[in-house]
Amino acid sequence: MTLILIATAALGLAVGSFLNVVVHRVPLALSVASPASRCPECHHPIRHRHILPVLGWLLLRGRCADCAAPISARYPAVELLTAALFVGVTARLVQLGLPTAIPAFLWFVAVGIVLALIDLDVRRLPDLITLPAYPVLAVLLSLAAVLAGEPESLLRASVGATASYAFYYALALVKPGAMGFGDVKAAGLVGGMLAFVSYPVLLVGTLAAFMLGASVGVAAMVARRAERTTAVPFGPFMVAGALLAVFLGAPLAETYHRLLMSV
Repeated sequence: MTLILIATAALGLAVGSFLNVVVHRVPLALSVASPASRCPECHHPIRHRHILPVLGWLLLRGRCADCAAPISARYPAVELLTAALFVGVTARLVQLGLPTAIPAFLWFVAVGIVLALIDLDVRRLPDLITLPAYPVLAVLLSLAAVLAGEPESLLRASVGATASYAFYYALALVKPGAMGFGDVKAAGLVGGMLAFVSYPVLLVGTLAAFMLGASVGVAAMVARRAERTTAVPFGPFMVAGALLAVFLGAPLAETYHRLLMSV
């Protein structure tokens, strides 16, 4: 298991490096395949030895090798975050008895990181990222369900995706502007992935997203960094709530159930 987690961490670092490219280029409608990575200031191509995740940034001391322009610390942070989440999700799914679902959830983590960061940067969730994730995750979850001999988990995922999409769609219609249709499309992904684990995990993930969003919104108003009408990107909270549910959804649901039974 240790070797598997080490390999997963290495994969996460590599994937995180690519996610940085996706987050930077997709909002600008640029290809993620070409040209090769280059400094946004002087446009010199980045040398191969400097492309190494995290280590490259450390070797450069956070500056371009050609023009000495600062390189954001977000690049290694995204690489480390991706690696940490890859390892954590892999270990958690093994603990839950869902090892066949690991590829699907790693893909979901990667997509979630990209959507969250782009939403923070430009306040939108691009269809170019969200929509292709549906067929990819559908295939990966189908394979997971077949290999595990649990077809009911795939049906559960379908129900969760549909219910989440419908719920967010209703919110977007009831209160235009409070919920974007990019959030609605992403909700189907989140709902399907969480329901594949269980319906309680889906419920915890949905509640966590709104609680996190409300908490940050209130904190921003208290700090006078936002007003009641200030638009807050909800994508990051959806992703954070989903990940929180993967790790803590089952125990939180059990605790809530015990509290209800004791009343």
